[in-house]
Amino acid sequence: MKSVVICGSRRFKQEVKKFAAELQKLGVDVYAPHHHSGQEEWNALPKDYQKFMALGLTHDHFHKMRLADTVFIYNKGGYAGPSTTLEIGFAVALAKPIYALESDTELCRHTLFRV
Repeated sequence: MKSVVICGSRRFKQEVKKFAAELQKLGVDVYAPHHHSGQEEWNALPKDYQKFMALGLTHDHFHKMRLADTVFIYNKGGYAGPSTTLEIGFAVALAKPIYALESDTELCRHTLFRV
């Protein structure tokens, strides 16, 4: 594996940062999500700006997914929220190999993950 894009919920942002750093120490090129600072700051933004930012962040992450050799789903406790589910679908459309931290109980997603 030369490069990996990490997909996962904002709730795991600190753990994803640590995981990305460990992979980089092993010589892997890592494309990590850009998780904004916090929910309070996000909620303070006007709704139209939130929509604009979400669109930009989504397209930025899709670009990272195109660049990466493989996709890694950081789904601690089996959790993959709506955005991560969207990213899994995009990875499938790109025919990228998908790996996950943990098994997924949602049957459709689970069948897409490689061991």
